[in-house]
Amino acid sequence: MNDFTLNAEVRSDLGKGASRRLRRLASLVPAVVYGGDKAPESISMLAKDVAKLLENEAAYSHIIELNVGGSKQNVVIKALQRHPAKGHVLHADFVRVVAGQKLTAVVPVHFINEAAPVKKGGEISHVTSEIEVSCLPKDLPEFIEVDLADAEIGTIVHLSDLKAPKGVEFVALAHGDDKAVANVHAPRVAPEATEEGAAE
Repeated sequence: MNDFTLNAEVRSDLGKGASRRLRRLASLVPAVVYGGDKAPESISMLAKDVAKLLENEAAYSHIIELNVGGSKQNVVIKALQRHPAKGHVLHADFVRVVAGQKLTAVVPVHFINEAAPVKKGGEISHVTSEIEVSCLPKDLPEFIEVDLADAEIGTIVHLSDLKAPKGVEFVALAHGDDKAVANVHAPRVAPEATEEGAAE
């Protein structure tokens, strides 16, 4: 039994106007399922079901059992389009999970030991809150851990500094993009320090 399940119906009324009607009149979220050896499938889900699923952060990086009109398939969330102001989901893309076939998914980042650089007088800026990974379904991590215990002031933590879980590859890094994940910088000069400097 999968921890994450979502019910959906096949959607035959396609196009932007149809999607707007779904959202407005029926409180439904339009979505597309693709991947594997099947053709892309247009579906719709109850907005409240989607919101409830996404209350659990782990849903972003776990396999979801999608029940489309009685036919079940395993999927992962590929992308979510959200309302710019209200934040609710306007459209979703799911990718089918095929055993033995690699998938890409976006996984949350968890920062740990942030107190260490702060004690040294540093301030931490999180550059990203999620990382795209590529792996087999069985190796999909719940999150990627970023340990800041040894970070000094002036440190920029890049993807290449992170230890990827076994069997997991960072997609950006594979494409030669060593993205920054976080940085530790000196705090902005306090007004008192500026005044003392001026007095001298």
